[in-house]
Amino acid sequence: MQSQMPKAAKNFEKYISYSPKQEQNIFKVLDDKEVDILINATPDHWHAPGTWLALERGKHVYVEKPCSHNPHEGELLIALQKKYNKVVQMGNQQRSAPESREIIAAIHDGAIGKAFMAKAFYSNSRGVVPNPTPAAPPQGLDWDLFQGPAPRKQYLDDTWNYNWHWYGWDYGTAETGNNATHELDVARWALQVSYPSEVQVVSGKYHYPEDGWEMYDTMDATFKFGDHKIIQWDGKSRNNYKTYGTDRGTIIYGTEGSVYVDRDGYKQFDRAGKLVKTNMGSGSEGGTQLGGGGDMSTTHVVNFFNAIRGKVKQNSTIEEGAVSTLLCHLANISSRTGEKLICDPTNGHITNSEKAMALWSRSYEKGWEPPKVKSDYASFFKCLIFLHFNLHYGS
Repeated sequence: MQSQMPKAAKNFEKYISYSPKQEQNIFKVLDDKEVDILINATPDHWHAPGTWLALERGKHVYVEKPCSHNPHEGELLIALQKKYNKVVQMGNQQRSAPESREIIAAIHDGAIGKAFMAKAFYSNSRGVVPNPTPAAPPQGLDWDLFQGPAPRKQYLDDTWNYNWHWYGWDYGTAETGNNATHELDVARWALQVSYPSEVQVVSGKYHYPEDGWEMYDTMDATFKFGDHKIIQWDGKSRNNYKTYGTDRGTIIYGTEGSVYVDRDGYKQFDRAGKLVKTNMGSGSEGGTQLGGGGDMSTTHVVNFFNAIRGKVKQNSTIEEGAVSTLLCHLANISSRTGEKLICDPTNGHITNSEKAMALWSRSYEKGWEPPKVKSDYASFFKCLIFLHFNLHYGS
């Protein structure tokens, strides 16, 4: 743990002409007036808070996916970006991949007729996760700062080293937030849909029942939208059987054909299943390889920098990122409550369950409460009033 920062600084020296400062306290970085941009690559529960703290201090932000830990934070990021008028971009890198942009434009132009359904998928063979045990925080870890907005509790080994993804909901957003964000974003982009009207999930933990993994490890989710459009998610964290031939990707079905698209390119088929066009590169968007790696020269990050400079428009605004992330949150809420969700198609708010809507936000540690944005809160309370009336008096 303690050696990570010096190693990272040493690696950066290969690309810049100076040795970067090493600072653990994010507030010191954000208060530095010479810092223009925050690259926010932190655990999920820090994504939105880190972003709004930066916006409040006049910074532009590139935020790792998922851009929020819960739906309310996504709404806040949209509102705060408008308030502070800074460039905020989520790491949905495929929005900048040339092959993806080419085929999505073709789909929008009718290349496969009317696109009506998309299947997004991800598979992995993640192994046993240690059962968390009380321990002293590793040397070099500021445990209080790590927890940030989350409720305070004792450190559990091995939380900091990626396993925070699977140790409950205080820090992570499960595999759906971790990986579905990418493919669901492509599916929504292709179908030109925003908020769903229905969400239904079947999920469970089926592997290593005695280990420390507290989330589901398998999920099948269906999102219904207006105009009879559907997105389906097939997520398998611990069974890497390649149902569709690869680990991850998106299939878009149209009335006259279909398209398979992933991080390396696409294949287009006619309605009979005949391959009619292909453009499979070698991962031309450097940050789109499996695992989400990549350096600051990736196409999506360059687009972010050039948008700040006023040279180009963003390939994906934070609103696009937040709406795609909302699909992940809704799937998680459906999984946690065991309920089919009925949503307001204008904003995604859940209208049929107080239990589910209670998960729209989270409990924040005192002093870490999110900023209030009037327009956002008006929408939130309007939904609660509707929900109360619908549940108690009928529609």
